[in-house]
Amino acid sequence: MNQITPILRTSANLVNRQVVRQYAFKSDLKIKWVRPEKISCIRPEKSGDCSKLPAVNSKELMLGFNKSKELETADDTVKSLFELGNNPNFHTSRYYSDQLIKEVQRHQLDYGSMEAKLAGMTVFIRRYQQYMEEHPRDKKRKVMLKEMIEKRKKFLKYLRRWDYRRFEWILEKLDLVYKPPPAKFHWITRKESLQKLTDIHCENLKQQKLAEYRKTLEEQQIPFLEDAIKKMQFVRQEQLDLGIPVTITEEDIAEHKNKLIELKQFRDETKAAIKTTNI
Repeated sequence: MNQITPILRTSANLVNRQVVRQYAFKSDLKIKWVRPEKISCIRPEKSGDCSKLPAVNSKELMLGFNKSKELETADDTVKSLFELGNNPNFHTSRYYSDQLIKEVQRHQLDYGSMEAKLAGMTVFIRRYQQYMEEHPRDKKRKVMLKEMIEKRKKFLKYLRRWDYRRFEWILEKLDLVYKPPPAKFHWITRKESLQKLTDIHCENLKQQKLAEYRKTLEEQQIPFLEDAIKKMQFVRQEQLDLGIPVTITEEDIAEHKNKLIELKQFRDETKAAIKTTNI
């Protein structure tokens, strides 16, 4: 018998103990969670490029030949050989790079400053982003683009640390957004997201019920004031008839009547405003 009692005690403790479920359970609330779409690091949304490169006229001459006097008097067939549309893409990239560097360079021959380097990287990144939209399976170009984006972030981080005014100026000129890496990495999980959605749902439900309760109280204001005025008048008249001290004055009754008039005017104005908005 002594050997059986410990077993009975442990079974009783298990029955009385509250069982806590440690696994996921199906909620009665109609809350649906959809995992957010994973955005590649080469996309403009992640790299911080807010705009694309402008379209270039295919009839534009290559860099270095736009001021050639010989081409001004040359035949159209000869000119077509030096046009950007009839030459490899790297000539167009050089043209883009030269145009963007001229907007940020410190002097006419500046091609090695931090601003000029960032402009050249931005052209490279945006050209390759356009290329990756058409050829998403090109892994070699994808790796090159990732490396260039990280290199530009490194340069921007350096400029942000040592010259913040120039950092803001270059971001405005190149139409960029600096996105530093997060200080603490955090996984997006279904359980945590459902908890947040449940909190939002409960908060919205609470606000909805409070708004409904407020509406019912506002609807009862006018009948409540009318009933209060009648009772105050009745109590005052009874006190006067019985000859006892009067506790309700005419000013109190007049004050409640003014409140009732103001409330009715406010209700009429709100109804008129709602009608005009619906029309």
